[in-house]
Amino acid sequence: MDARHGSFPEDNVKDRDSPTALRDIAFGSFAGMVSEVFEYPFDLAKVRLQSQVLNNTARFGGPLDCLTQTWKTEGVRGLYRGLPVPMFGSMAETAGHFVTYSQLQNLVRWSSARPASEDLSIAELGLAAGGAGFLTSFILTPIELVKCKMQVQMLSTPFDITAIPRKSFHPPLSLSSNPASFPLNPTRQHSMASLAAVRKTLPGPFTIVANILRTSGAGGLWLGHTGTMFRETGGTAAWFTSKEFFASFLLSRRSPDPAPSSNYLQPSRGNLTLAPWESALSGALAGALCVLALYPADTVKSAIQTAEELRPPTAFLPARQMKDHMIASHTFWETAKAVYRMQGWRGLYAGCGMTVARAIPSSGIVFVVYDGLSQRFG
Repeated sequence: MDARHGSFPEDNVKDRDSPTALRDIAFGSFAGMVSEVFEYPFDLAKVRLQSQVLNNTARFGGPLDCLTQTWKTEGVRGLYRGLPVPMFGSMAETAGHFVTYSQLQNLVRWSSARPASEDLSIAELGLAAGGAGFLTSFILTPIELVKCKMQVQMLSTPFDITAIPRKSFHPPLSLSSNPASFPLNPTRQHSMASLAAVRKTLPGPFTIVANILRTSGAGGLWLGHTGTMFRETGGTAAWFTSKEFFASFLLSRRSPDPAPSSNYLQPSRGNLTLAPWESALSGALAGALCVLALYPADTVKSAIQTAEELRPPTAFLPARQMKDHMIASHTFWETAKAVYRMQGWRGLYAGCGMTVARAIPSSGIVFVVYDGLSQRFG
């Protein structure tokens, strides 16, 4: 092997260019886990900002305000509240994306009777990537539903659980507790002991799943799936195809071949493979485009999935706003219209800037880890 370029003997190229499903799952899972630890506080802030788009009594002025308030009132544990669920979700998401993307590429070749070593066009890669996102969305929706509910728990009783005095706080017995039974304007007088007591009363992931199954049946676990499906299908297509494009561009600058492969997962670029900084840069740019592709769909999904927890007492709402909050428990399109009526495009892109800023290093980490493991052990 050429240590400088990471090339392999010709008789091993085919084996190394055909990643197995097991390897994709393992490498993708590890890459997702590493990136999730880095990005989780920003994801929590994003969901909390998205969850307030149908509420005129907004708790946070922006991403930094949300992170600052969370840090002051809930500490480090608050910033990482519910981490095990998204940790598992990120592993499933990244592994699902890579393995289905690879297998769908093989399906495209098989359908057109082409050899496994032949590279696909950007359009064909986009089709495979979109299909990978579509299939993965069915796994992600239940995971994200539980994650989003846990991320807003500390805000849901009724508006800011950490602002309720110890003596006046009565923890909810279930997720369906009536927020009208709690004071709307409590003074901020609580101790860390009372905060710890509050945390103990909040339902964990298994209790949340049990409550959903009891009240809505198995179908309730896929609440907000339309938003997840749109986001994952379009976003994953943008993610992989832009990564392919940027990786090919970087390699073309030092490749002796004037037309290097467009497919970094099956690189037929002579003796060249991606350097770590090239994986990081192309992955970072791809992450930004992935978020921007269909961000409003993610906002609507989060609004639907957290509407029950954050819906204010209807007695305090005007008729139009009451209708909008009731809509948020129903269809994707009606919820999108309600968000637009109340806050316009600004509401649909709530938290987008921070999410893009988060996705740039996070996506770079994913591809550095995945590409590095593939080149080292593939």
